[in-house]
Amino acid sequence: MTEAPDGPELPGLRASVEAILLVVDEPVAEITLAQLLERPRGEVAATLRELAAEYTEQGRGFDLREVAGGWRFYTRDVCAPVVERFVTDGQQARLTQAALETLAVVAYRQPVSRARVSAIRGVNSDGVMRTLTLRGLIEDAGQEPETQAHLYRTTGYFLERLGLRGLDELPELAPYLPDDLPEDIVEDT
Repeated sequence: MTEAPDGPELPGLRASVEAILLVVDEPVAEITLAQLLERPRGEVAATLRELAAEYTEQGRGFDLREVAGGWRFYTRDVCAPVVERFVTDGQQARLTQAALETLAVVAYRQPVSRARVSAIRGVNSDGVMRTLTLRGLIEDAGQEPETQAHLYRTTGYFLERLGLRGLDELPELAPYLPDDLPEDIVEDT
C-alpha cells in the first residue's frame, strides 16, 4: 500500500461519519458533517440514513437517530434493562485499600489538604484524591489561607453511601488506633 503524495489516505465517508458520531456529546447537524468532511450535504444525509437503516436491520445494540436538528448514536430501547444493570452495577464498584484510607483521612480530618493526606498516609495520594473527587465522594473546600493549598471535604453523596445523617455519626477512631502513633497524627481525632 503506497501513501499518496499529499499524506496518508483518509477513511471513507461512512467510517468518518461513524467516528465523529462516536465522540459527539449532542446531535450533530448534517451540514456540519458535510462541511467538516468536505462532502455534499446530500451525500452525507444519504450515508446517515443508510447507516441508520443498517443498524436497525442488523439488530445492533444502538440506533442512529435524527433528533434536535442533528444525528447521534443512542442505545436501542430493547437494550435499556442491560444498560441500566451495567450502570447501576458500576455504581457498586468497590474502592481500593488506598482509596478507603484516603477517604478515611479526609472524613476525619476535613477540611484537609492533599499534602496533609499524603503525610498521614506516608505515600503520595494525589491520584487517589482525584479518583475520589471524580466519584463524587470528596470535593474542594476552599484554600488554606497561609499556604493557598486546596482543601478537601467529604460530600453529601459520601454520607448517603455510608448511610449517615452527618459526620458526627462517624465511629470514634480511638479504639482502632495503635498505642504508638506520633502525637501530630493523633491530635484532634
